[in-house]
Amino acid sequence: MRENTLKSMWARGETVVNGWLSIPSAFSAEVMAHQGFDSLVVDMQHGVVDYQVAVTMLQAISTTRVIPLARVPWNDPARLMKILDAGVYGVICPMVNTRAQAEALVQASKYPPRGFRSWGPVRASLYGGADYGDRANDDIIVMPMIETKEAVDNLDDILSVPGVDAIYVGPSDLSLALGCKPRLDQTDAPVVEAQQKIVEACRRHGVVAGIHNATAAYAVKMVAAGYRFVTLASDSRFMAAKAAEEVAVTRKSGPPAGKLPAY
Repeated sequence: MRENTLKSMWARGETVVNGWLSIPSAFSAEVMAHQGFDSLVVDMQHGVVDYQVAVTMLQAISTTRVIPLARVPWNDPARLMKILDAGVYGVICPMVNTRAQAEALVQASKYPPRGFRSWGPVRASLYGGADYGDRANDDIIVMPMIETKEAVDNLDDILSVPGVDAIYVGPSDLSLALGCKPRLDQTDAPVVEAQQKIVEACRRHGVVAGIHNATAAYAVKMVAAGYRFVTLASDSRFMAAKAAEEVAVTRKSGPPAGKLPAY
């Protein structure tokens, strides 16, 4: 089976730099795959990506060594199994709040006897290799999202579930749950305290802590705090930010908007 380099990096104590794909385009996914990320997540929850487009995005990523992951819309076995069959090497699942929900996520992601995933890796066996079925249970990453007060209260129960490799903090939903404005790169005390509590619990349980960031500067802070899977913004945010920056520079250097220079 093709190596899941994320697990190898974590075993060496290294941090994974992850990218986020919300644009439904194989070409934009391919462009992102050539920018130095260790992994890329196809966002099927809040992005505008459907299953068929997701497959083309995974095909584009597979031209590189970048590890393909997906965020599923919900803790739904059918959706989990289908995107795993498409060849992702890990799943991020939103709103996992209890041990029972974490166990259900793991079981849907693992073949018997460790779970109830149905056999049918139609593209996964092409991407992963002929021995995919022998190694998938060990190599596929299962990553529940911690983004509610209930999840924070149940951290030890969730993190002690066998098969949970990592968790992913959703700062915006966590902010809402703790009575703060929904945003990334939080500085509000309740959210900062919760983020630190989460990473400390992950250390106790030997689980990798992951978090979504708006900026590289905040991601660096999270790495220093102990997070070992850090996402930088998203493809759509990168495009919007750079476009706005270039337009602003051009407007400052040219004639007023709507006026043509005299010749």
